[in-house]
Amino acid sequence: MTTEVRGGTNTPARPDSAGPDHAGSDPGGSDPAGPDPAVPAPLLLAPAVSPRTLLSRALSIPLVLGFTVFLPLLVAIQPGAGVHDAAYFLQIALTMYAGARLSAMILTSRRKLLQGSFWLFVYMAMGVAPLAQAVLGRVPTPVVGPRSDLTMAVALVLVGCAAFDVGSLLARGRPGTSRRAEGRPALVHRRRLYLLVLLAFACSGLFVMKLGGPAVFFSSRQEIIAGIEEAGVSQADSQAGQAFLRGFGTVPALFALLVYSRWLVTSRRARRRPMVAGVFLALVALNLVVNNPISNPRYWFLTVMFSLLFTVFPVSAAMYRSALSLGVVMALIVFPFSDRFRYDEKNYRPVETTSVLEPLALKDYDQVGMFANTITLVNSGSRHRYGRQLAGSVFFAVPRSVWPGKPRDTGVMVGQWMGTVNTNLSSPVWAELWIDFGAVGMVAGMTGLGYAAARVDGRFARRGTRRAPPGSLISLVVPLVAGYSFILLRGPLLQASGRVAIALICIALVMTWRQDKGAALR
Repeated sequence: MTTEVRGGTNTPARPDSAGPDHAGSDPGGSDPAGPDPAVPAPLLLAPAVSPRTLLSRALSIPLVLGFTVFLPLLVAIQPGAGVHDAAYFLQIALTMYAGARLSAMILTSRRKLLQGSFWLFVYMAMGVAPLAQAVLGRVPTPVVGPRSDLTMAVALVLVGCAAFDVGSLLARGRPGTSRRAEGRPALVHRRRLYLLVLLAFACSGLFVMKLGGPAVFFSSRQEIIAGIEEAGVSQADSQAGQAFLRGFGTVPALFALLVYSRWLVTSRRARRRPMVAGVFLALVALNLVVNNPISNPRYWFLTVMFSLLFTVFPVSAAMYRSALSLGVVMALIVFPFSDRFRYDEKNYRPVETTSVLEPLALKDYDQVGMFANTITLVNSGSRHRYGRQLAGSVFFAVPRSVWPGKPRDTGVMVGQWMGTVNTNLSSPVWAELWIDFGAVGMVAGMTGLGYAAARVDGRFARRGTRRAPPGSLISLVVPLVAGYSFILLRGPLLQASGRVAIALICIALVMTWRQDKGAALR
């Protein structure tokens, strides 16, 4: 039985599409013996089904029921002091809806990296974790407003998710663009790639030297922050210097590693060249220093992990499904306890829990609560910003000396209004859109986000096949965006903008449409 590649997945070839060296597969009667009259015609034309497909179908029902029904109900029936009101039941509905959509993303025949990452984030950060908080009556960040604001926040998240689905349906209804109409694909220019590698080593080397050597990167994030402050690049009223140092120290190294990983995976000629393998190993060593999970925030390490997985396995549907499925397990079990390296030995205080739900209620997942606090801030007389917060994210590089009224991170602004000591708080994209444009603008923004994600996923499915050239830029950028989407969705956008801009610089440096031997990776 042969297989053909469609949209990056292996699907069994139909009998009527087999080649001449497949005896007995020609429906036109090329077989001298002719079709067996004892076999019904529908069975002769039925496509063969691989064992992997049968296994996928067998596992689909438990997967859907597990994510959509069993896990939400298992959390809901746990003992706790939470109030069973409208916010509680809306949270259950949101969790089940996100579970159904995540299951659909896992079981789809076409890899949808951006949409899959979106629903993985929603299911865990906006679904299961807030549901655990509602059951226990405990939250990582105080919700300072009335209960009605929390109810409104959960309802708006649910409406935003539905709008995201509407946008993806609109993209599906639009006729697809053929590869010929799309024109030549954007590729990685080989000589410019060498410049990117030099930039990566120079920026990461400066980053390591500023902090006092590689050893500090294997201590704790607290030591990293202290080293940045001692280097004089972090100021009390601005974190721009710290953001640029960390961004240039980590992003070019990661992007160069992604390019070389894809080059080696997809090109036999590259695997025979010692120079390519040598640079790849050097980049691996560099990333082990500057992009390891000890010295970096957990959401950034998720970016590194997901982008590498989707790049190293460019057309593997099994790896795509495994990544989304195991992502739920990591978010439930590993992620809440992976802040072990945030503090040094003196300041680390492990949390003692008596319930499997307490880590989800005490750590990290404050997105729904912060959305409720944002609603309370606006309702208290602060009003909507009408695009000012978004403008601050777009023009993040403008110094405050030039723009004195430059808005702060939305999470920081809300935290200061709340009077919290720790203002490193999240501001999910729902809250970012709502504080700027209200409910109507949030729905429009989420619809546009769903439309854009579906369109990019569709183009990635057409371009990211086994026949795609080693330097296919879309095969590198989409996995990177899928991994970074966890940071963008969590927010604040202003905090996430620095690395986005640096990644765009790296992409612009290596991008070309030339396909001649002197430019293309081979």
